[in-house]
Amino acid sequence: MIKHSIPGYTLRQILFVSVILTAHHTVCMAAQPVSALRPEIKRFVIHMSNQHSYDADALEEAFARTNFRPEILKLISAPATAISWDEYRKRFVNTQRIKGGLDFWNKYAAELGLARKIYGVPEEIIVAIIGVETSYGTSTGNYRIMDALTTLAFDFPRRADYFREELESYLLLAREQQFGLLDVKGSYAGAIGIPQFMPSSYRRYAVDFDHDGEINLPGSAADAIGSVGNYLKEYGWEAGKPVAVRAQARSENLQEFLDTGIEPLHPVGKLRGAGIIPLDSVSDDTLSSLLELKIQEKRQLWLGFRNFYVITRYNRSTFYAMSVFELAKAVRAARLSYTTER
Repeated sequence: MIKHSIPGYTLRQILFVSVILTAHHTVCMAAQPVSALRPEIKRFVIHMSNQHSYDADALEEAFARTNFRPEILKLISAPATAISWDEYRKRFVNTQRIKGGLDFWNKYAAELGLARKIYGVPEEIIVAIIGVETSYGTSTGNYRIMDALTTLAFDFPRRADYFREELESYLLLAREQQFGLLDVKGSYAGAIGIPQFMPSSYRRYAVDFDHDGEINLPGSAADAIGSVGNYLKEYGWEAGKPVAVRAQARSENLQEFLDTGIEPLHPVGKLRGAGIIPLDSVSDDTLSSLLELKIQEKRQLWLGFRNFYVITRYNRSTFYAMSVFELAKAVRAARLSYTTER
């Protein structure tokens, strides 16, 4: 995830001191056995044994071979930097990603078409999410998931509860999928595979789309395609409905609509009445959010609909969802041109 807001200065100071102290602490304890070292991890092992009948000895052995990674704390605590929409957009909607998306679509056209039929999600949206997340599976992360989640679960207090839940999900996922706890690599936040699913999402939404008897998000593009489609459908994707449209304002009284965020709460008819006009045909009863994107000194207004909001369930950022949407449109155009020329 690329952040584009700036936390308060005091928070940055606190996080910096926290990271330095935590890094010193974790370096000192990296190679020591869990049972003798971290009582909180020992309690976690007992929890896994009691709640899930996990083999405590095997789990302690795995933790003893797990590395605490101070650099992960620095990465996840790094102050967000402010960038404009056009700077963000260039990272994902560019010639390389468009060509990569076309190649990916051409290679997996059958799987993408089947996912559209089953889940109602257009091929280009699935392609674009995979393109933004991992550049079509070419950059899935080099951190052992066990290292990343253990570091965050026990040495990142601000979100420790969340990452302990993800660590628990990862341990259960490893048992269900029968892979070694220390064998899987992914992002520094613990996301796995071609679509970058967190372990809880892997367990909840991933599917065996190639029907080979296993769900393999790190290695199967087909499983990644089906899983992204299933994820979006489960979060409420509306087949055949729009994602977002440009708008123009005949009034400067926009703030009340901007302040309500990205969830679609306002009927388009209400926005029309306030002087906010969609530039494509949209029915007045369609719920929407008002989005503002700044390019240099200029402002773009968009209306985001339910499907735009669903994309933000993957990454809760307006910039992210708009990058997916615009990359999807560009890849679809490239695909249409490609098929026409053939």
